[in-house]
Amino acid sequence: MRGLRSLNVGLLLAFFSTAFGLYFPPHVEQLPTITAQTSGSLIVLPYDENFLFKCEAKGNPRPTYRWTKDGMDFDPHKDSRLIIEESSGTFLIPNTKEKTKYQGKYRCYASNKLGTAISEESEFIVPMVPKFPKEKTEPVVVTEGDSVVLECNPPQGIPPWQLYWMTNDLRHIEQNERVSMGLNGNLYFSNTLVSDSRDDYCCFASFFRIRTIVQKPRLVLRVKPSQGDDDITSVQKRKPSILVPSSHSTTYIKKGEELELECIAEGLPTPAVEWIKMLENLPTHTQIKNYGKLLTISNVTDQDEGKYMCKAKNDLGEAEHHFQVVVEEPPSWQEEPVKSQLAEIGSDIHIKCSARGKPQPTITWKRNGQPLDDFPSTNYKVLDDRIIILRAEQRDTAVYQCEASNRHGTLLVNANVLVMNHPPLILTRSYLEYATMLGKSVIMDCRVFSSPPATINWRREDPEGSLDGERYSLLKNGSLQIHKVEMGDMGQYKCLANNSEGTMSLTTELFIKDSTRIVEPPQDMKVKRGSMVELECQVECDPTLRRELEILWMKDGMNILSNFSEGYFTDDGILQIVNVSHSDQGNYTCVVRTSLDQDTASAYITVLDVPDPPVQLTLSELKDRSVRLQWVAASDHNSPITEFIIQYEENHWEPEKWKEIIRVAGSQFSAPLTLYGHINYQFRVIAVNAIGRSHPSMPSKRYKTPPCAPDRNPENIKIEGHLPHQMDISWEPLLPVEHNGPGLEYKLSYRLLGVEDSWKEQMMKRHSFVVRDTQTFVPYEVKIQAFNSHGWAPEPRVVTGYSGEDLPLAAPEDVSVEVLNSTLLRVSWSPVPQTALRGHLGGYTVHWWQTQSLLNSKRIPSEKQSLTIPGNRSHTMVPGLKPFSEYSLTVNIFNRRGNGPSSSSISFTTPQGVPEQPPILRATNLQKDSITLVWAPPHETNGFLTGYLLQYQTVNETLGELKSVNISAPDTTQWVLRDLQDDNWYKFYLSACTQVGCGSAISEEGGTVSEAFTMPKHSFPEVSTVSAETSTESYELSTSEVTSSDLRQPFSFTSSNTDTPSVNATFPTLVVLNISTFVSDTSARISWRTRGERSDSQLYVAIMNHRDGIWQLSEALNTSKGFHLIEGLSPGTVYTVRLQASHRVDDPNIFEEVFKTREVSSKQLVASQEWFVAIMCAVALLTLLVLIGCFVLKNKVGKYAVKEKEETLADPEAQVMGEESPCEYSDNDEKPLKRHHRMFTDIKEDDSSEDSSTMSEDDGSEFDEDGSFIGEYSGFKRRVSTEVNRHPVTS
Repeated sequence: MRGLRSLNVGLLLAFFSTAFGLYFPPHVEQLPTITAQTSGSLIVLPYDENFLFKCEAKGNPRPTYRWTKDGMDFDPHKDSRLIIEESSGTFLIPNTKEKTKYQGKYRCYASNKLGTAISEESEFIVPMVPKFPKEKTEPVVVTEGDSVVLECNPPQGIPPWQLYWMTNDLRHIEQNERVSMGLNGNLYFSNTLVSDSRDDYCCFASFFRIRTIVQKPRLVLRVKPSQGDDDITSVQKRKPSILVPSSHSTTYIKKGEELELECIAEGLPTPAVEWIKMLENLPTHTQIKNYGKLLTISNVTDQDEGKYMCKAKNDLGEAEHHFQVVVEEPPSWQEEPVKSQLAEIGSDIHIKCSARGKPQPTITWKRNGQPLDDFPSTNYKVLDDRIIILRAEQRDTAVYQCEASNRHGTLLVNANVLVMNHPPLILTRSYLEYATMLGKSVIMDCRVFSSPPATINWRREDPEGSLDGERYSLLKNGSLQIHKVEMGDMGQYKCLANNSEGTMSLTTELFIKDSTRIVEPPQDMKVKRGSMVELECQVECDPTLRRELEILWMKDGMNILSNFSEGYFTDDGILQIVNVSHSDQGNYTCVVRTSLDQDTASAYITVLDVPDPPVQLTLSELKDRSVRLQWVAASDHNSPITEFIIQYEENHWEPEKWKEIIRVAGSQFSAPLTLYGHINYQFRVIAVNAIGRSHPSMPSKRYKTPPCAPDRNPENIKIEGHLPHQMDISWEPLLPVEHNGPGLEYKLSYRLLGVEDSWKEQMMKRHSFVVRDTQTFVPYEVKIQAFNSHGWAPEPRVVTGYSGEDLPLAAPEDVSVEVLNSTLLRVSWSPVPQTALRGHLGGYTVHWWQTQSLLNSKRIPSEKQSLTIPGNRSHTMVPGLKPFSEYSLTVNIFNRRGNGPSSSSISFTTPQGVPEQPPILRATNLQKDSITLVWAPPHETNGFLTGYLLQYQTVNETLGELKSVNISAPDTTQWVLRDLQDDNWYKFYLSACTQVGCGSAISEEGGTVSEAFTMPKHSFPEVSTVSAETSTESYELSTSEVTSSDLRQPFSFTSSNTDTPSVNATFPTLVVLNISTFVSDTSARISWRTRGERSDSQLYVAIMNHRDGIWQLSEALNTSKGFHLIEGLSPGTVYTVRLQASHRVDDPNIFEEVFKTREVSSKQLVASQEWFVAIMCAVALLTLLVLIGCFVLKNKVGKYAVKEKEETLADPEAQVMGEESPCEYSDNDEKPLKRHHRMFTDIKEDDSSEDSSTMSEDDGSEFDEDGSFIGEYSGFKRRVSTEVNRHPVTS
C-alpha cells in the first residue's frame, strides 16, 4: 500500500503560537501565564467601596503569587485590612481612612518551578482634596488702558477639571476679545476700563471625578482714570505685545491627543489674533476658540506636526509668536514577541521584541522577572531587539520578559520558552466519524504534540486504497483534506505520527450522506397590505441528519427571528407574516442547514397597497369657464394606477364638501376642467389602482370664475292635477353651482294646447306654481326659462300636461260572469267611454263577496274581496272562491283621482268541490288481526259529504297491495279493519268524499302484534260521540271501554261496567281504572284511580300538538297521586294525550284520547278579564283580613299545631282550599313554592290514592259517559285552576 507523502509537522514556534496557539496536554508541565491583571492607574474616588488589584495566572504546576510595591516586596496576607482571594493573587484595598498608606506602584509575580511571569505595573493614587492656599492679596491698582493679569494658580487635582471666574453673587465675569481666561486659569485684560474696577473677582476650580469645587479668595482690581496735564481724561494707545506664551517654545504632544496652542496679547486698541501654519494651510479639523486666542486640533496625527504662528494686530502695529509642534507616540509592537515556544533540546531559540514609537522605545530584557544580566550564561546573545539562545538546554526553560518604554508609556510582554523532548501525542480523539456530502470537501484531523517535530503519514485502511492525487492534501497541522468527495472515499483512514522519541497512530472513518435540498422552494408573491401571507419551504435531507436540521428565514440578508421578530411566525418550514406592511416587502431566503451542508431558496414578496396621494397640484390655462389641472403621481405601491378622480370644492354654497368633477386614465397627469361661473374653486386628485383609492391629495390653490348667464333651464317638469280645477306645475331647480351668478329666477310660461296663441308668464324664485280655475283634465303647454343678473338661459323646450282630474262618471256595463269550476270565475265587461273617465285611466276593480253557503242555506255576513286590473282591459279571472256557495259581484273603473261608480250587482253560485283532508287519523287497539282507526271529519266539506275512502297496504321491507274500503256513512268517525296479518306494519290513507269526488288523504301507520305478544283487545259495545263545536269548526271523536284478561304483559286493559264509561288498565298487582280527561281553554286534566298492592308505581303523561306533531313527556308521576294537570295549552287547538307506563312515546299506552281545547271569544275574554280583576281584588282583601287575624291569633297563642292541617276535611276540594290558606303551616312552610314553566305541572297533594279515586267519582258530573271532553261544553259546573301570587288557588 502506498501512503500519502509524509509531512514533518513540527510544532514550530511561530506556527503554533500565531496560527493555532500552542496547546499543551494536561499532564505536560507548563510555564506560568498571566491571564488577568490590573493595569494603569487606580485613582481613589470617594464613592468607590474598594479597589481591586487583580492577578490571575495558569500553569503546571499551579503558580504561586507575590507582589512588589515601589520595587519592594509586599505581602498582602500580612495586612489584615486587605481582602484576599485565596484562589489567585488578587487582593482588594478597602476605602478607609488608612488608604493613603497604600499609595504606590504595584506589580504581581506568578511563579512555579519552571519560571516566573510578571504583570504590568499599576499605580494606586490617593488624591488629596485640592485647596487654594490661604493668602492675603493686595488690591491690584492700574491706570485705565493698561493691561493686567489676575492670577488664579489653581491647586493640582485629578483631571479633568474646569476653571472659571465669577463674582461673589455667582455671576460669571463677562469675557470677550479684551478680557479672557487662559488655559492656566489666569484672567487677562488686554487693556482696562474704569468699569473693570470691582472687589469680588473670584477664581473657581471644579474637579468632576471627586465632585469638588474650590474657590480662591477674592481679588480686588482698581482702575484709575487716566488724566493728562490739563486734567482731561486721556488714554495712551499702544501696539500689541504677546502676554502668553512669554517665550518661544517647543510643544510635545502624544499622537491622538488634542493640541492646544494659546496666544494672548495686550494692546490698545484691543488686538485681533490670527493663526498661520508655516509653509502650508491649517489642518481641516482645526478649531479657533476663546475669541481667536486658542487654536485646537483634536486627534493629532503626524501630518499636524510643524511650525505654527500667531499674529496679534491693531491699528498701531502687530506682534508674532512661533510654536514648534512635535507629535510623538507611545511604544507599540512592530513585531510582537511569540508568547509561547516549545523547543527541543539542543536547538537554537530566537526571541524577537521589535517596538516602534517616538522617541524610539528602549528595550529591556528580563528572565523570570529579574534583569537578564543577573544570569551569566555563555549561550545567550542579546542583539538589540532580540535574544538568541544557542544549543538550548532544559535549564533554559523560563519566562522571558521584554519591556519597551519611552516617556509616553511602557509595553511589557511575557515570552514562555519550554525546552524539552517528548514522544508524539495525538491530540485528536481516535475513531472519530466524519460525514460529508458528495462533491463537497472534508478535513479529517490529526493534531500532534511532540518534540522534536513528528512526521505525519495518512493511509487508507478499509477498503485499502491510494491517497495520491490532486484530491488529497496534507495540511500543516497534520490534517487530511479530501476535495470533491466521491462515494468510493467512504471508509476507514489511519494517521501515523513518529519522531525520535516514539510513534503513535489514530483511526477515523468517513461517511457519505445525502445532500440537504429544498424540494418546494418559496414562491414570489404579491400581497395586499394588512393581509396575511405564508411562505413555504419543504426540505429533504439524509434521515440521520433530520434531528439537527435547522430551517432559518432571512429577510434581505438578515435573520428574521433575531431582527424582525414582531409579526413573523415560523413553524416547520412555513413562514407566516401577519398584518403585512410596506416594510415587509423584500427578498426572503429560506436557509436549511445541517452540520454538513446547507441549501437556500429565495422568494420576493411584493406588497400591494392603494397609491400614495398625488402631489404638486398646479393650475394652468386659466380661462373664464375652464382651467387645466396638473399633478405628479406618487408611488403606486406595486399596483399600476388605473385612473385619477378629480374633485372640487367651493366655499360659498357647500363649503368643505367635495364633489367629483371628472375621471381620467392613469396615464394622464393633467386634465382640462369645465367650470361654472361665479364659483371659488379648489381641486384635489385621488389616485385609483386595483387595490383601491388613495387618500386625497393636498388641495390646489383656489380659482374663482367670473359670473355669467345660466347655462341651462330646469328639467324634470311635472304637470299634475291634484284637484279638479287646478294644475300643479313643479320642476327640478338648478343646482346652486349652476346659477352662474347672483339673482337667479325662473320664468314660467303656459297656455291651452291648440286653443291659445299667447303665453301667460310668471317670474318666481321658487320651483313650483299652481294654475287655478282650469277646466277639468284639459291639455296645456308649459315651458320654464332660467334667468340671473347676467342674462337668460337658452330658449327652453315645451312640455305638455293636463289639468286636474275628477272622479269617473260612469260604471262599466254589460258585466257577465262564467263559472269555470268550483273555485274559479271569468268576468267580462264593456269599457267606460273616455269622456266619462275625466282623467288618466288607472284600471278596473272587481269586487265579490259570499252571501251564503249552499250546505245549510245559512246567510253569511258580507266580507268583500277585490281584484285590481291595471290598464284598459275588459275581462279577468277571479280565483279562490269557496265551493258550493252563493256570491255577488260588481265592477268599477278608477283613475288617479279615485274610483268611479260600481256596476249593478250580479249573483252566481259555485258547484260542489272535493272535501279537505281529515285533520286527525289515529290507529288504536292494535291486535293480532285487527286495528281500529279513529278520525275527525274535515273542516271544510265543500259539499254534501257522502262518505270516506279508506285505503291501506303493508309497508314492511316492500310495499304490499293497496286495498280500499268505501265507507258510505258520512257520520262515521271510526272503523275496525279485520282479517289483517299478524306481526305486520300497515300504512292507512283516509280521504273524505262528496258527489264530485274524494279529497286529499291523510295517512297513519300502525302494526298488528305477534302471537307471542297479544295486545289487549278493545271492544266497543257502544260508541259515544263527542262534539266540540265553535262558530266555524266541528269535530266528532269517539272513545270507549277496553277489556282484557291477560295479566302477563306489563299492563293490560280490563272492562269495568258499561254504566260508568271509563278506561281501565291493570298491572300484575295494580289496577288503574276510571281514566278520564277534563279540558278547558288553556289546560287539561287527566285523572285515574288505582287499586292493588303496588300503589306507588310510576306513570307518564304524553301530549302532542297537532300543529307541530311533537310529543312532550311529563316527569315520572306516582300512581297514588290520582291526576295530572297539563297547563300552557293554546285555545282552539287539537291535541292527543296518552297515559302510559313507559317513558318511551313509541311504547304501548294505557290510554289515548284526542281533544280540542275550547276557543275563547272576545266577549268571554273581556268578561274573564273583568272577573279575574274582581277575583284578584277579593282575594287580596281576603288575604289582608286573614293576615290580620293570624297576626292577632299568633300574638295570643304563640304558635300553631301542625295537627290542625291533618284534621282538615277529607274532601279534596276543601283540602286544596285548606292548603292555600295563609294561616296554615306545614313542615315545608319555610320553602317557597316553585313556579313551574313547563307544560306538565305536578300538583302536589297529600291525598291518598283512595282520596283521588273519590275525587274522580264525585266529579263525574263534569264528564260525559265516554270520559272525553264533552263535559267542557255542557252546563255542568267545573273547577278552574289559576295562580295568585304564584300559589295555586281553586275556585
